[in-house]
Amino acid sequence: MSSSKIAVQRLSDTIAHELERRILEGSLKPGDRLQAERELAAELGVSRPSLREAIQKLVSKGLLHSRQGGGTFVTDRLEAGFTDPWSEMLRQHPDIQSDLLEFRRMLETESAGLAARRATDGDLQRIGDAYARVEGLFAQGPSAEVFAEQVRADLAFHQAIAEASHNVMIGHLTASLFRVTHDNIDRNLRHLRRLEDDWQELRRQHAAIWEGLRTRNAGAAQAAVERHIAFVEESMAATARQAERERRAQTVRIRSPE
Repeated sequence: MSSSKIAVQRLSDTIAHELERRILEGSLKPGDRLQAERELAAELGVSRPSLREAIQKLVSKGLLHSRQGGGTFVTDRLEAGFTDPWSEMLRQHPDIQSDLLEFRRMLETESAGLAARRATDGDLQRIGDAYARVEGLFAQGPSAEVFAEQVRADLAFHQAIAEASHNVMIGHLTASLFRVTHDNIDRNLRHLRRLEDDWQELRRQHAAIWEGLRTRNAGAAQAAVERHIAFVEESMAATARQAERERRAQTVRIRSPE
């Protein structure tokens, strides 16, 4: 085998490692499309054949997916292996929600503390923008017209904090958890929409989390997240109790004689 061939193979491994690092760190997220081949090769300072070989390595790993004539995209493989079985488990065993929230409390509290200490100016800008979007949407009140956007903005705010922790495991686990719990968070916010005081409390909690991060006060940020998760936990419990009451009422109506 020629030395030039070995060099090309080593270069493609180096390129693949760099792209893999970007996926792990979150600068390339599931669904993102890679830059055009010419642009990416120029950015990395490599030849296009070496870049193609590196991309193929990551396609083989399931981290990238190439579409004929449509570019190359990041897959959700790092998260799907976690979310697929757990989504089904949560549907079949809703009682484990309390365990999930307990895990969220540990994960998100730690990520807030790390983000307060480690966030770059760019990270804080992204978190601030995410907070501004949450606040702008929540300020419109529990409106059915923007409800789906409110849910997405809420999750994006918390995900931005996780990514600012600069811990790749926290970033990916948080994203996975939100995918698993999306339906439950949706139902929870629908419950909170009925209660003006609770809706305003959510806004205050988001503001407190952002203030702790903005001022790089790790203790304040963590305490704010603790309060937020405890509030979510109680609200979800209230939602479950309401669903059980409605189920019982429906059973009574079915059994009642006409």
